[in-house]
Amino acid sequence: MHVIPMPDSHKPLGSWLRAHGFALRLLGCGTVVALTTGIAGTIYEGNLFWVANGVLLSYLLLAPRRRWPAYLGAALVGHALGTACIHTAWQVYVIDMPLDLSEALLSAFLLRRRSAQLPQFTNRTYLFRFFFIAVLASPLACAFSYALVESLWLHSIFSTSLSQWFTSDALGVCITTPACVAIFRTRIKNFLGTGWKLSYPLLLAAATCVIFSQAQAPLSFLLYPLLILILFRLGLGWAAASTTFIAAVGGWFTVHDFGPFASYHALSLLEPAFILQIFVATTMLTIYGVSVVLEDLDATQRRLHEALAKYQLVTENSRDVLIIADFSGHRTFVSSGCANWSGWNAKELLQHRSLEMAHPEDRPKIQAALQELRNGKDGALIEYRAQTREGDYIWIESSLRTIRNTVTNIPEGILSSVREITERKLAEQQLQNAYHALESLAITDALTGLANRRQFDQTLATEWRRGMRDSKPLSMLLIDVDLFKTYNDSYGHLRGDSCLKQIAEAALAAVARPSDIVARFGGEEFAVILPNTAGNGAIQLARDICAIMRSRHIVHDSNPIGIVTVSVGCATLVPKFGLQAASIIEQADKALYQAKRSGRNRACAYRTEENAGAPAGKIELTDNPPAFKNNHGY
Repeated sequence: MHVIPMPDSHKPLGSWLRAHGFALRLLGCGTVVALTTGIAGTIYEGNLFWVANGVLLSYLLLAPRRRWPAYLGAALVGHALGTACIHTAWQVYVIDMPLDLSEALLSAFLLRRRSAQLPQFTNRTYLFRFFFIAVLASPLACAFSYALVESLWLHSIFSTSLSQWFTSDALGVCITTPACVAIFRTRIKNFLGTGWKLSYPLLLAAATCVIFSQAQAPLSFLLYPLLILILFRLGLGWAAASTTFIAAVGGWFTVHDFGPFASYHALSLLEPAFILQIFVATTMLTIYGVSVVLEDLDATQRRLHEALAKYQLVTENSRDVLIIADFSGHRTFVSSGCANWSGWNAKELLQHRSLEMAHPEDRPKIQAALQELRNGKDGALIEYRAQTREGDYIWIESSLRTIRNTVTNIPEGILSSVREITERKLAEQQLQNAYHALESLAITDALTGLANRRQFDQTLATEWRRGMRDSKPLSMLLIDVDLFKTYNDSYGHLRGDSCLKQIAEAALAAVARPSDIVARFGGEEFAVILPNTAGNGAIQLARDICAIMRSRHIVHDSNPIGIVTVSVGCATLVPKFGLQAASIIEQADKALYQAKRSGRNRACAYRTEENAGAPAGKIELTDNPPAFKNNHGY
């Protein structure tokens, strides 16, 4: 498929304008400068408004610095053509032309400190700089140079030349530059899009012609509301252009002795031209001031819209729900994220008070937190259960902050940031269960299920301190399986493990009190801690354990009586300062050793001065009871 190129004459107008845009702008700059120079020189003799410098300054403010020489050249040509049309003396041209170009160049250079900086006449700071530099400083500097050269060369009055140049150039720049900048930066389609709003400038034009064509009634003040209306509806550019039109029409009528300002000939200090200049200057200052206020309002509205958009973005996409309520629980605001986990929408939650949806068991906790906030506390963090739309309860975490009156600093309400934490609470519960399970494993013997040596040591230390505080006796039993090594060798380790489990069961069956602890002491040895137990009760419990093991009839051929038996050592002490908990273990171990030496299958007690009866340091041997008795006696 071949594409036939279109001839150049058929290219779109927009492409041609973009290709030749710079040349067209140069031509426009020279033409406008020529026209304004010729019109101002013909109608006002250059003494009322000099707008050519304002036109050139607008081009320089909008153009890159690298193109300023081209625009200055175009303005030079336009200035020459306009001056030629009004037949100005060559001496005046030699003085005016370089000063006019220098004035515009100086203002542009000082106003546009960076090449990318564009004029912003609605910005307070930029407007102040424009007024100080372009309206006051640059025209005054060039007016001083003009008056000095003209007084020396053409012998004119210095003060008259100074005032004429300064007032005409300052007003020309003041009313022309903002209007030209706004017009140059407005696209044609935007201009045509104003539509019926163009009726405002047309109404202003008609009113201007009517007001300045008669001198009977001073009606110039009627132009102010029309200018303000144009400023509100169309912006500063149209308002500045309208002011330019007022200056042009008013100047023409005033120069020809028409209009409300022509009647001031009788006043020597207030000539009609000067009064008109004051009127135009105050008009421009008025619309400048109003435009700055409008820009501040627009900027505030933009910031509010941006803040509102960001706030909505955050509240609608955050998993946290924001709630504002008073201290009675009446909600005034609920963000939209609540429906994600509660099922309630924001409107429904606004109809409920805060405590209505809380679990009854959690309401006292919430009320206590609210009371602290009401009393002056700045914030609180609470976790509670809240009811969903389906009636179930979920866990939520609420971060509460006190809302205070900005004037009195008195608490007025609460800002609550709420998030669902049901999964976290379940995870915490699982972690807690796992911790308890791990803790249980850490203190439990894996084979027998009894307390291990670690828990035995901790319990013994605790009960020793309690007995020392209460001066109560503490007893301990050490249990050892008789001939257990031969049992393992004969029946194997699995049978040995089963045997140890039955010994643990026998000890647990004999122990009746919850405070008593049965532990695996090590290997085939077991220990029983008996708080607040005297020696008689402890020895009776030891005999019961021996009897229970005999009653189980666990076969053990290597044992002389043919079954598995145990030997028990019993010790009883009243804990005192100076004694260690290891003392009772040592005594119970000596008693166990004596039970082994005495023939096994029996219980022996270590008797001291404190535990009833026997000489200190003696070991009491107890014969095996003939049968198992179910009365422990402790």
